Formats: sequence, C-alpha cells, structure tokens
Amino acid sequence: MSYRTNGCPYGSHRVIEPKGSLPQPALRLDNSLPIYDNEILIDVITLNIDSASFHQMKNASNNNPDGIAQIIMETVRERGKQHNKVTGSGGMLIGKVKEIGPNYNGKLKLKVGDKIATLVSLSLTPLFIEKIKNVIMDKEQVEIDGYAILFESGVAVRLPEDIPEKVALAALDVAGAPAQTANLVKEGHTVLVIGAGGKSGMLCLYEAKKKVGKHGKVIGLAHSDTSFERMKKYGWADVCLKGNAQKPLEIYEMVKKHTDGKMCDIVINCTNVPNTEMSSILSCKEDGIVYFFSMATSFTAAALGAEGIGHGATMLIGNGYFPNHADYTISILRESKDLYKLFEELYT
Repeated sequence: MSYRTNGCPYGSHRVIEPKGSLPQPALRLDNSLPIYDNEILIDVITLNIDSASFHQMKNASNNNPDGIAQIIMETVRERGKQHNKVTGSGGMLIGKVKEIGPNYNGKLKLKVGDKIATLVSLSLTPLFIEKIKNVIMDKEQVEIDGYAILFESGVAVRLPEDIPEKVALAALDVAGAPAQTANLVKEGHTVLVIGAGGKSGMLCLYEAKKKVGKHGKVIGLAHSDTSFERMKKYGWADVCLKGNAQKPLEIYEMVKKHTDGKMCDIVINCTNVPNTEMSSILSCKEDGIVYFFSMATSFTAAALGAEGIGHGATMLIGNGYFPNHADYTISILRESKDLYKLFEELYT
C-alpha cells in the first residue's frame, strides 16, 4: 500500500480553502485517496445527520427524501465533507475500519474490521459519497456507499455488541449532552430542559432527574404534540410545559410561575430550531448556567441578548465532547429500560 506523508494530527493537511485553516471551519477539504500514513480510512455505512442540520434540509426540500439526498451530495461534492452551509453543523457516522496508516499514533486502539461510530463532527471529516441508498426521515439517518477519513486527533468508539447499531448511533450522536448534564446538575437544583422531547432532551431529562434528588425539580419544555406526549409518558420531568421557545416572554412567564419567580439553576437547550437563546437566558437565575447544546444556537445572539437585558448567567457552548461521554451514554441505555425501549422504537 502507498501512503501520503507528513499529515498534521489535526487534519490541516486536508484543507484546500482557506489555507492555514483547521478542517471544521474550512470551506473545502481534500477527500481523495490514498490516505496519509497517520490517518484511518473508514468504509461508511450510515450518516447520522445532526438534528438542526436535518431539520433545515427537510424545510429546504419540502420534506422530500430525494431533495435531502441531493443537498447532501451537492454539499459533499463542493466541500469534501458534510458541512451544512446554513447551520454549520454535520453529525457523525457508523462505518468499518478499512485501513490504518502505519504511522498512526492516536489514542484509538482500533483494528481493521472494527465497526465504529465516530465522535467527531461530519463538518470536519473528509467524506466521499459514491451513492446515497436511503434517507430515513424519522431517524435523521442516511445510508450510503462511500468512505471517510479520521485524523490522528479524531475520536471514535467501537459499537457495543449488546445494543442495536442504529440505537447506539443515535445516542452517541448526542453523548456530550447527558454527560455534561450529569456534570452540571447538583442535588436540589431546579433544571429546565428545552426541547425535552427529542433524543438529547430525553437523555438530559433522565440524567437531571437522577441528579436533583427529592428536593430538586426538573422542568421539561416541548413544542410539538408528539414531543410533549413523549416527555410526559416517562415521568422524568416534574413539570411538563408545552410552548414555543422562539417566544421568550411566554416561556419566561411559564417558568416564573412554576418556580415561584426564582427561575432555574441550570437551563439546557436541546432544540433544533434557531431563535431560542433568549428563552433559555430569561429562564435562568442570574448566577445560574445556560448550557446551549443546540447547534441552532447563535452565540452572538446569546451573548448580545444577555448583555441587552443585563443578565449575568454563565453560558456554556455545547461541546459534543466530554471525557468518557460515549461510555457514559451507553451505560445510561443499559441502566434504563425505558430509555433503551424509547431509542429502540425511534431508531430501529
């Protein structure tokens, strides 16, 4: 086998435009073969498109699977990666390790043939799609023939043998959210989860309920009837609210009522739509924390909006990575029969 040499561990050698950039913000990546001698080549099976990106493509294509496929093909042809031009986000993938460069010195202990899920965004992953075989609308997943390239700094995990791969993929795609929730939420806290009926929202509700204890309170907010009923069904929210997080004053009044005006210690935003920043900030205490896991968040809007109302909450960017987040999230599925069953129903 022949390999290219002198690959940067962070993937800058794959950046075509603009030179000197890192892969995620880059406009174009080189997705060609052969791989560099410190990269991993993956035969891709399924792309799990992040919720904000898939929602945007559904709207742009009028809910047409062929239209979504066309958008993805055009994006990858132009950019060398699945990097949504509107949301700036990507997702992650399932595939099999096809080749490992002889000078790969990353942390991953993988071997050829391992079935893995990547835990880095498709928005920075060199990707080549030969064919889109199926767009699974209700699961936000796309089955393809193609390959992807993982850099030396990239993160991935072997898929667990006791959990269906599409269930694992859906959970691992949002693994940072429940792991960070477990880190942030303390006993006695009042916690609001916005977008509580989605996959990240349900995981966060479950974790928050465990952490707040008998003296804390978990409030869930959902928009659609389906999400609201799903949230109510499992009982992880002490208070279930139905409302539009794009209407901040309405949400503020709801949360104010259910917290006796004290507002929330922790607000976790898991929505897949824009313009929900101010609902999150207004629902939070002055010395509280707002965790924006949503990739539809405008951090400019959040920062300037908080400044504009004189609000001092600490705001955290929803980093999809958290130490041991993959193992932690899979352990949640093993721990909770209800969560496992929910993900099984939704994603298989």
